[in-house]
Amino acid sequence: MLMDTLSREESFELLDTSLVAHIGFISDDSPYVTPMSYVRDGDRLLFRTEAGKKLDALRSNPAVCVEVSVFDDQTGDWASVIVTGVASEVMDDHSKQVAVDGLFRRYSRVMGDPLRSGGLQPLPGFPHVIEVSIDDISGMSSGRGFSARTRPGRL
Repeated sequence: MLMDTLSREESFELLDTSLVAHIGFISDDSPYVTPMSYVRDGDRLLFRTEAGKKLDALRSNPAVCVEVSVFDDQTGDWASVIVTGVASEVMDDHSKQVAVDGLFRRYSRVMGDPLRSGGLQPLPGFPHVIEVSIDDISGMSSGRGFSARTRPGRL
């Protein structure tokens, strides 16, 4: 066996610790992939976006694929998770607040403390919250049973 399958729990763990995901969707009858910041809330991913190509594409064809991965440049080890689901715009205030709160918590190291400048500051410029249902999740990693020289993650 060249690769190891991640359990559902390991897949969720990688999804919860990775900071950038790549979302794939169809735009104008062509595949399109873009990076995104996200937060997982149970069996859904939440992210914010502006009006534009991504939002238009998700409204016209909501089927999406989301990928997260990690790579260790010292060992060549890697792991990747693929989520397939359906995207929809969130309209309820509770889910929007979950998204904003989760993004602040998740990215506070790079965004700074939102309370430092006189209270909770909204995330600028991204008025639309998108939910992606986690209909299916699968993960793979480079083989654990190989030596460093023969591990499939090595190129």
